[in-house]
Amino acid sequence: MTSTSPPLRALALACSLKPSAERSSSQLIAEQVLGELRSHGVEGEVVRVVDHDIKPGVEADMGDGDEWPRLRERIAEADILLISTPTWVGHMSSVAQRVLERLDAELSETDDEGRPSMFGKVAVTAVVGNEDGAHKITADLYQALADTGFTIPAQGGTYWNNEAMNPTDYQDLDETPKAVASTNATLARNAAHLARLLRADQYPAG
Repeated sequence: MTSTSPPLRALALACSLKPSAERSSSQLIAEQVLGELRSHGVEGEVVRVVDHDIKPGVEADMGDGDEWPRLRERIAEADILLISTPTWVGHMSSVAQRVLERLDAELSETDDEGRPSMFGKVAVTAVVGNEDGAHKITADLYQALADTGFTIPAQGGTYWNNEAMNPTDYQDLDETPKAVASTNATLARNAAHLARLLRADQYPAG
């Protein structure tokens, strides 16, 4: 990246079931990852998806007050997309699932050279919860995001799961576990590196 290039941008979609007035572990880990990305010159912001009226469907605009088109614009402006989700009964949140469903529309959207619209963008994931399921959720997110056209960096997923039937939330920990902090840092470093490579040398058109 040259000194005249605009900085890389990241957008974190926090897929908590709680509105912004409430504390959220998904929001917290997303902010931590963005903090790591900032150390690599990446600007970013978090959007609490549940604060927006995202209609069900698989089109770019479902009409009737659908607020997905504005979020879609922000995804299009970003170089890196982070999806952060809690674990519920071993699965990603329904909010995260809806985001994936709405991203499905990008399969039919292309750039001026015919590449899918999300080609050249990096995607990473973060999962928190009090029960097992983080690996399965990460795998599901990876597959959907890769199918949509995003590129996943090495070790592009971070997570924290507490022991089963323990009510402690990630946001209530006294400090970030060393393993999570280290994984957050690796994720950010690799995502920023990959995003710069893809900005400089986009995938070839078919």
